[in-house]
Amino acid sequence: MKHSTSLFGQMLSVIPRDKFVRLVRKHGSDYDSKGFDSWTQMVSMLFCQLAQAKSLREICKGLRACVGKLNHLGVGEAPKRSTLSYANANRPWELYRDLFYELLGTVQQASPGTKRKFRFKNKLLSLDATIIDLCESIFDWAKFRRTKGAVKLNLLLDHDGYLPVFAHITEGKEHEINTARLLSLPEDSIVAVDRGYFDYSLFERWTQEGVWFVTRMKKNVSYRVVEGRPIPQNRHIMCDQLIRLTSQQARQQCPRVLRRVVVWDPERERSFALLTNHLDFGATTIAKIYRDRWEIETFFRTLKQNLKVKTFVGTTANALKIQLWTALIAMLLIKYLQFVSRKDWALSNLVALLRWNLFTYRQLWQWVDDPYETPPQRGQYRQKPLPFLDSANGQKGQSPRGGGRIS
Repeated sequence: MKHSTSLFGQMLSVIPRDKFVRLVRKHGSDYDSKGFDSWTQMVSMLFCQLAQAKSLREICKGLRACVGKLNHLGVGEAPKRSTLSYANANRPWELYRDLFYELLGTVQQASPGTKRKFRFKNKLLSLDATIIDLCESIFDWAKFRRTKGAVKLNLLLDHDGYLPVFAHITEGKEHEINTARLLSLPEDSIVAVDRGYFDYSLFERWTQEGVWFVTRMKKNVSYRVVEGRPIPQNRHIMCDQLIRLTSQQARQQCPRVLRRVVVWDPERERSFALLTNHLDFGATTIAKIYRDRWEIETFFRTLKQNLKVKTFVGTTANALKIQLWTALIAMLLIKYLQFVSRKDWALSNLVALLRWNLFTYRQLWQWVDDPYETPPQRGQYRQKPLPFLDSANGQKGQSPRGGGRIS
């Protein structure tokens, strides 16, 4: 038996509609909308992400081809290309940023967490940035190099579920250390960063705030060994030392004992030095923390390969930010389906199958468990409770896996 709503429509139901309306009022994005409201714009841009539409024309014609299937999306009719273009260029992108953080809370509650790779209970985070190349002649506002434009997407990844919990978009030429200074990290959390964030004043600030860091140590750093520590056997640890930085700038900005751990990489047959302010963990644990930082690189690669973040349907800064934020919203929705599914999905496979079945009339939570199963016959269908806030009556729905209530 067919379900009364498409898979796309049921995915949109995860977005708290009442909170979306409040955000629209907060930002005034429906002011003088003339029939094309912010919800329709958001649905159109999510369709762009999930269906891999290459242009505004493909978005509009793709939705127009689904006449009769748009009402359950909360959309009256497909937008015109010029209307969607004007909305992306002029309506505030901050609406989508705030919607991302609203949806993040729901997805985090559904997250099963990561399989425990570590014995410690500290929150583990990774901070990094990726360059998104742009054509300098078209995106002349995105300064990067003389003949090349770019924007930089800065992300903070929570390793519990590998979810982005902070995002910031800047021009390509702006250094990522400026974004790191904007962050206020939870006390007793551990953040893994690469050498792009090597900054003595930042290390001192994190230490004073009770935040632990692990990073690659630059080769030209001057230091003095305070104490040598025993090296664990058969763990690829070459050196474990307590040190003090000796350069004038380091002594002024970070005058404390730090820890240097040298690790041997058997795959690349080379060693690399790590710097941390955590003096208690074993050297092997420090090495594993930095190795797990690769998950944020994997997230960037997955984002670029499966969603629309490398080519853009608008050329203004506002339109580009809307497209990037809707890509992150789409990623949260896809992650949510991964969390509630009983099937062990590879994210790329889930995105591909979902793209081909956006307007299929199936029960979403059954489809995500087994997309190849023959739909039940009439009379055999059993409705599952939906894990989202019912904006009509304001009551909370039950999680499809019985994991308590979703707020």
